[in-house]
Amino acid sequence: MSDDARLIANHRVHVVPVVLALANPPWQRDVWLHPSAFEDLDHVFHVLFDDFCDADEPERYLGVSLRTDEEVVLMRQLGAALNAAAAEAPDDTDAEYLQAPAWPEVVAIAGRLAQVMVANDLRELAALLDDPAVPDPYQTAPGTGLAAVLVPGDGP
Repeated sequence: MSDDARLIANHRVHVVPVVLALANPPWQRDVWLHPSAFEDLDHVFHVLFDDFCDADEPERYLGVSLRTDEEVVLMRQLGAALNAAAAEAPDDTDAEYLQAPAWPEVVAIAGRLAQVMVANDLRELAALLDDPAVPDPYQTAPGTGLAAVLVPGDGP
């Protein structure tokens, strides 16, 4: 795997799940509204605006956490929708965000972005699996890999 591919994978492993969470209202209610949960909306904002992207200016993350111009456009729209919801949540609580009039737009844009990001990742994975430099996991030498563990009676 190239250094560029490793960089984008390391960023997307954070960005894609956050976008998926934004597109999933049941997840938001079940996880973000419970104080003992491992994830909240503050985490989402840090991932998208501070740590792994900048949803206000996503162009500079093309090739870092975003794969295509379409992802950049949708991320900018998502950033604007999140900022609009923030303006409607004066106490900055997760419950206020989920009740904000702008929140359905956040969910809709996140849904479109999630679909595009997952499709782009699947295309990248398919290309990687077609790369002759990447070993085929189904063509491993006898006695190695998972097949050696799963076939009883062939072991030592």
